[in-house]
Amino acid sequence: MSRHHRVIPGLPLTLGYTLFYLSALVLLPLAALALKAGQMSGPELYRVLTDPVVTASLRLTFAASTIAALVNAVFGLIVAWTLVRYDFPFRRLFDAIIDFPFALPTAVAGLTFANLFLKDGWLGGVGGHITAGINALAHTLGLGAPLPADALDFLTFPYTGQTGGIVVVLIFVGLPFVVRTVQPVLLEWDPEFETAARSLGADSATIFRRVIFPEILPAWVSGVALAFARAVGEYGSVIFIAANIPGRSQIAPLQIVTRLDDFQYAQAAAIGVALLTISLLVLLVINGLESFSRRHERQA
Repeated sequence: MSRHHRVIPGLPLTLGYTLFYLSALVLLPLAALALKAGQMSGPELYRVLTDPVVTASLRLTFAASTIAALVNAVFGLIVAWTLVRYDFPFRRLFDAIIDFPFALPTAVAGLTFANLFLKDGWLGGVGGHITAGINALAHTLGLGAPLPADALDFLTFPYTGQTGGIVVVLIFVGLPFVVRTVQPVLLEWDPEFETAARSLGADSATIFRRVIFPEILPAWVSGVALAFARAVGEYGSVIFIAANIPGRSQIAPLQIVTRLDDFQYAQAAAIGVALLTISLLVLLVINGLESFSRRHERQA
């Protein structure tokens, strides 16, 4: 009788490697961050975390990240479904473009969106161009200037003190996470299950809701969680599109960088711990919902 040989080392050795790498690359840096923040006294820590500028940056970061993750949850699923289930010209090209945010430096992405959508950008100045054209025509007809210069600024890409520009950039950087986690599940899906459901009288909506979606739900939730986590930590692209006004349009990572530039390392670490803690709680909730849905499907 031939002895079974494992391809990789046994449990003790692989577990040791796993614990070592997790400790060296994850646990120790996080512990160092917490210890750095712990150098501050309780009142100092409370004063930093309750600073209106810091709390506003945390609200903006998590609000924009949540909106971007929800948008990617919907459109990422649609993109993955389209790339897998339909054959159309340049499909492989579009499939490759999905990975573009992975390869593109974040600063380049932010600069690109800024040149396109800010008020003096190619598309962001549409409102000003329309206003100037209307006023020029009115002046030619002897009617004066019927519109003020900022009359159509609502057409300009919303960035000053708002989350619109930040959300669009975060959607850009987070979309591949949803698509690439859902796409392999759809590729392995057997269409015969759909045929069987249709033969039993189920319509397309019922098939997707009761047959297909439960199978892709874990991957879909994981992709949304990854997109959210990626958005929370995004810095390089956001600072180009946001106005970066303290208390209005500054994200939390920018607050960390600002304090590091001022050599306030403990305060930067405190903000980082707060950002990490909130992100971890959100991810735990998402993973809890995923586990609950799996148990519910097994019981059903």
